[in-house]
This record gives sequence, structure tokens and C-alpha cells, in this order.
Amino acid sequence: MRGAAAASKSRDNAAQAARQTQPRPAAVAASAHAAGRSPERVQAIVATLAAAYPQAECALHHRNAWELLVATILSAQCTDVRVNIVTPELFRRYPTPQDLAAAPLPAIEELIRTTGFYHNKAVSISGAAKKITAEFAGQVPRDMAALLTLPGVARKTANVVLGVAFGIADGIVVDTHVQRISRRLDLTAEEDPKRIEQDLMAVIPRPEWIAFSHRVIAHGRQTCVARKPKCDACTLERLCYSQDKTYWSDAAEDAAHPAAAPAKKHAKRRTG
Repeated sequence: MRGAAAASKSRDNAAQAARQTQPRPAAVAASAHAAGRSPERVQAIVATLAAAYPQAECALHHRNAWELLVATILSAQCTDVRVNIVTPELFRRYPTPQDLAAAPLPAIEELIRTTGFYHNKAVSISGAAKKITAEFAGQVPRDMAALLTLPGVARKTANVVLGVAFGIADGIVVDTHVQRISRRLDLTAEEDPKRIEQDLMAVIPRPEWIAFSHRVIAHGRQTCVARKPKCDACTLERLCYSQDKTYWSDAAEDAAHPAAAPAKKHAKRRTG
């Protein structure tokens, strides 16, 4: 009996030790996320996007930094196509910050009405025009801190202006496409744009920051759409294990990644 009791106690101790050494779910998730952000995988994503969208660029029509700033403010909750329809007449009537600073608010509102939230946007671009005229000698500032003092300007808008108008990589543009695709690709688990940007800046090489956002936006518009991504036509499919994939290739199935198994199982249920 003593021998049986001792054996039972030994088995219990062994089981307890095994449980203690098993990774907790949070640790497993963290490990999988870290693997998804490995330099090799990130480089493959960056290179694949570069090959797929070599000519990707800002879709907002502009002739200078001021026009780009205004167009970007107007693009909030609005398509770039609509903004490009509105801005030619706006800039014809008020071509400089000084001109727009002196324009009556109702006149500005009427010109930008179809972009949505036109009252708030009119207040923002009028305020930005006045501040640039009064404090920056009529020139759009070239640094993040100064840009963020302008009405209607947050990091996304500032990054667009710095990157596109001045070629300055101070951050990464995070719009709705970049938010969605960065999470699908496991480059971030965050939902807040500022935190997503910090995660991306930590893994994307700085020389790629400006082009990366343009390419991701192009990918989001053409292929990795919100409701039903076109995974069977996606050049990143072999690198992706998102839970909402609509197609799973043999190459993706062969990918050695801790998070691939549950995503693969989910995708197979969806595709039958």
C-alpha cells in the first residue's frame, strides 16, 4: 500500500510540475505575435508589397504642401475621389493660405459641402490657414511638432504632408486600410491608430515608412478589402494567417508559424 501511495503521489507531483511548465495562453499568444513580427517575415511582407505596387503614391491631387494639407483634412470620412472633385474649385478661388484665411466661413462650407462634416472641416482649414499665415510666414511647417499645432491636423495628416510633400519619414500613415491590414497581417494587435503606428515603426525599416503606407493603402483598395478580402488573388496570401481569410493555399498551409493552425482550421471551415 505504501508503494502504491508513493507511486500515486509521485504521479501527482509529476502532473503538477508539467502543468506549471506549460506556457499560459497569454504567453502562447505573445510568442505567436512575436513570431509574426520577425524580421524575416516583415521583410517578406515589405518586399512583396513593393513588387506588387511599385508605383503606389498619394491619391490626393495637389500641387504643393498647402494643397496637400487641405486635401488631407478634407479626406477624413470621405473618399479621395470626392476630395479630388472638390479641391480644384476651392484652390482656384483661394489658392494660398492667405487667401483662405481671409475667406468667409460660409463660402468655404459651400465649396466643401459634399465631403461631409463640412462645417468642422471648414473651421479646421480656415484655422490652419490663419495660423500658417500668422505664425509660419505663409509656409506649411516641415516638422511634426509644428504641424500638430495646426487646427484639424493629427498624426495621420502630419505624416501624409511630411512624407509626400517633403520626403520626411517621421512616422507611418495609419488610415483605415493600414489599420485593417496591419492587424490582419499580425504586425500589430492594437486598435488605436497611435499604438498601431508605434508597432509598425518598431518593425518596418525607416527607409520604407513612406512607401509602405501607400502600398498598404493600394492593397486595401484593390485586394484586402474590408468585408470579403480577395485572398485567392492576394500576393501576401502565403504570409497571412488572418482569421477572416477567404482562401488558404498549400504554400500558406506549409508556413511554419505558431498562429497558423487555428487560422487554417477557421479558413477551412469558411471555404469548405
